[in-house]
Amino acid sequence: MDVKTGFFYLFSVVLLFSAFRVVTARNPVHAVLFLMLAFSQASAVWLLLNAEFLAITLVLVYLGAVMVLFLFVVMMLDINVDTLRQGFWKNFPLAATLGAVVAFEMTAVLMSGFRLSQAPVVAVAAGTAPVSNSKALGILLYTEYLMPIQIAAAILLVAMVAAIALTLRHRKDSKAINPSIQVRVRAADRLQVVKMAATQAAPAPAPAAAEENK
Repeated sequence: MDVKTGFFYLFSVVLLFSAFRVVTARNPVHAVLFLMLAFSQASAVWLLLNAEFLAITLVLVYLGAVMVLFLFVVMMLDINVDTLRQGFWKNFPLAATLGAVVAFEMTAVLMSGFRLSQAPVVAVAAGTAPVSNSKALGILLYTEYLMPIQIAAAILLVAMVAAIALTLRHRKDSKAINPSIQVRVRAADRLQVVKMAATQAAPAPAPAAAEENK
């Protein structure tokens, strides 16, 4: 067994263990952390398979953005674990059935075997050095598929601008204060000093009130 095969088995074992802990972890934060570990091990396996683009995309998109967002959402929510466990046995038959179906499908795929073949060779012009699959994918995207890439980029830009515009619209029920007004505030605008005598005589009671007291 060479070094590459050893790393493959190492990453695979850690991946399976972390995936199992995602399902069995009682703390939601721990489940998200184990899911992040599973994604990192999957990206390492893709690196061993010479799929650098997929590995980098998995790290940047999922670990760098999606899973961090999930982690913050789970940590900010007040999740009552006891309440979630109340319907465990009620939903257990459906979950067990779906799990058995998935296990059967995976077993059928594994038992049928895999057709081993050589990695695809990138066509290189004569006299030029071979390039990696990431560079070849970039050349293909920005030459043959340039127009779909431009359309997708424009759609994403419109979505980003629309999201920012929706969050920055003026709301009547908002109690936000303009920071520039807070910076220019003066003490004379907020506090007014009134001169008053140190002691004052008690006011004389009204005649009607004095007669009632008698």
